[in-house]
Order: sequence, then C-alpha cells, then structure tokens
Amino acid sequence: MSTALIVIDMQNDYLYEKRKPQFSYDTPQLVAAVNKLIHEYSDAGNDCIYIRHIIQNLPTNRWLFGYSIAGTEGAELYSGLDVVSKYVFDKLFGDALTNRYLLELIRAKGYDKLHLCGLDECGCVTSTALGAAKRGITAEIVSAGTATVFPEQKVIKAHEKLKKAGVRFI
Repeated sequence: MSTALIVIDMQNDYLYEKRKPQFSYDTPQLVAAVNKLIHEYSDAGNDCIYIRHIIQNLPTNRWLFGYSIAGTEGAELYSGLDVVSKYVFDKLFGDALTNRYLLELIRAKGYDKLHLCGLDECGCVTSTALGAAKRGITAEIVSAGTATVFPEQKVIKAHEKLKKAGVRFI
C-alpha cells in the first residue's frame, strides 16, 4: 500500500511572528506535530508533498488579502518546517488537487491513500479532502497535524461534510 503525506499551507504568513492576528495558530505546537509526521512518513518510505496557497500579486489582492501573495516572503514555506522532498506544489484554490501537476503525480505514483495535515482544518485541508473524495481518491485527515482558527460551529459543519463524503480522521 502506498500512502503520501500532503502538508498543506504551512507558510510564513500563517505561522511566523509577522502574521496577521486572525492566524492565531499555536505555531510551535503545530510545527512540531507536522514535522514529527513528516519524519514518520519519510522514514517509512512514504512521499511527503508540500502545498503552498498562492494568491496572485495584484494591487487588489494585496489590499483585500495581504497574505500568501506570490513572490513574497510570507508565501514561502515556514522556515521551521522540515522539507524532506522536492515535491512542492502551488495552488490557487482551496482544493490542492486543482493543481494538475499534483494530480498527475498522485496518479503516476498510484498512491492508495493521501494523508492530509496542515492548515486550515476547516479551510484548505477540508477542501482538499473533499476534492479527493470527488475524484475517487482516498483521503484521511491526520488530526494531530492540523489546526483551525474557525469557530466550533464551522468545525462541526466541516466534519459533517467530510463524514458524508467518506473522509475519516486518523
């Protein structure tokens, strides 16, 4: 059985000291948990794939969003994240599988499962899990390696959607 660990949006703008206040993740705890997963999967011979959420560098996007802007320090993978492979893909949408090169890699490697971790559990992690289910790819979310800044009601709704789509938490 072939499994890949997909590390989603572990970027400076969400984790470093200069981040916006709405990204109130516990950086040391989350990064330690994700790095532990990266080494567990890598040591077991599984691929680790990194995803960066990128927003086009346009004046309106810099004003509206101000994070994950293409070409900025904030859009880069977090410096404390252990990068153990050359597999780094950018996405423009929540679902990482909208990147056709990532999808081609997944199909070429014939992964049986995708294990998802990173940010945000109720955002891009959920979007990617639902996108995998829609494409007939088994995805599971690694609870120990995800975090969210969303309120409990949104978490409950996301979990209901995921359960309905057949996505499990491990």
